[in-house]
Amino acid sequence: MEKIQSIYQRAIDRKGGADNVELLLSPYQTLANSNTELAKLGNDRFLAEFTKKVFQSGFVWRVVENKWPSFEEHFFDFNIEKILMMPDEMLERKAQDPKIIRNFKKVQTIKANAHMIHDVELEQGSFSEFIAAWPEEDIIGLWAYLKKHGQRLGGNTGPYALRTLGKDTFLLSRDVESYFRNHELITGGLTSKTSLNTIQQCFNEWRAQSGFSLKKISGLIALSTGDNHFHVEQVPAT
Repeated sequence: MEKIQSIYQRAIDRKGGADNVELLLSPYQTLANSNTELAKLGNDRFLAEFTKKVFQSGFVWRVVENKWPSFEEHFFDFNIEKILMMPDEMLERKAQDPKIIRNFKKVQTIKANAHMIHDVELEQGSFSEFIAAWPEEDIIGLWAYLKKHGQRLGGNTGPYALRTLGKDTFLLSRDVESYFRNHELITGGLTSKTSLNTIQQCFNEWRAQSGFSLKKISGLIALSTGDNHFHVEQVPAT
């Protein structure tokens, strides 16, 4: 297994210096900057971010961003209690409004994921604290939880939402997958239990070596491999 310092050096060599690498890794904005801050976020922000990433999946992100104020307005600023009280007929009616993206199946996830948040709160006392307390050494376990108990939060949708919220996580981008395959660390399906466990173990080892976040390591791998050519003002696919 390659050392994180070798990965870092290769990223530096490919991107024209350490300053460029750090600049490329820095632009991604999050709602919280630590697990302490994450634990204080309202349930509405979790539901909003899950919903945004569900709609952005397989769609033009810019269009979702442009329509997002209407989403917030139509769904009561993602107030969990109000969402749970919505009858299915109202949900279907709102899904037809051209001010949002008219996809009823995705709109249905709003109520379903509100139920997940509410259920966790009943069992754990706080959904935000539940997410914040989940150990990053088993971040794939949190991915699995969201996929199992939520709707359309599998694949990279759940991880992208967690990343934006401020939960430290790596992402299984094409460059990250290419790295693991090129170094023969995984051979089967990317999301098989064996592959995910191997990837998690590697990230845990790299984090122990460097003290870097999973997010930073994920970015370094993306910058150190593949055919990507980023300019300093662009956000890398990490």
